[in-house]
Amino acid sequence: MESTLRNSVPHGTRLIETFGWYPGLRHADLHLARMARSASILGFPFDSTQARARMQQHSPTPLRCRLTLDATGALEVTTAPLPPSPQFWRVRVAGDRVHAGDPWLAVKSTQRALYDRMRADLPDGVDEWLFLNDRDELAEGTITNLFLVMPDGRKLTPARECGVLPGVLRAHLLADGWAEARLSLRDLHAARQVFMGNALRGLIPAKLDLQANA
Repeated sequence: MESTLRNSVPHGTRLIETFGWYPGLRHADLHLARMARSASILGFPFDSTQARARMQQHSPTPLRCRLTLDATGALEVTTAPLPPSPQFWRVRVAGDRVHAGDPWLAVKSTQRALYDRMRADLPDGVDEWLFLNDRDELAEGTITNLFLVMPDGRKLTPARECGVLPGVLRAHLLADGWAEARLSLRDLHAARQVFMGNALRGLIPAKLDLQANA
């Protein structure tokens, strides 16, 4: 996979880490580890010490921060105010599918045209799409991973081979007792609780709208 991507990186591609300043950082080590892995896959030079220093902010109020790395090893940080998290998100199953074997799902990068297009086209009253893969398995959202609490108490998230980004919140929860599984729409309907989540927002309760494209 590494050589496949290294030989086909489009010009201008940047790696991305989106994180919050609350004030203070959360999961900084996981963000840096993911960027280091992604840089190794693409052959980008990466200085984790410099990246950690760039992640530090001085704002007394919460910020949404975006750290990017280009092919030369140059780092850039942009910030914006971080509004309070919503009580829940309305989530609809997308008609478009992700390909479980897409090698670009191994890295968080600017090569995300489907996700950007779908996020820009969210219908009124819908906060996030939920993608299935080409095997009819649950995958992920445009900017989130999926998390289900099942009736028997199991806490599950779609397995990596289902076509999902290795999210930072996902990694944190897997280390804390959540488990990977191959999940279907039947599991989604059966779940006791449904969450979408990322490192910036944490777990966001989801209210499902399955009327379209399911």
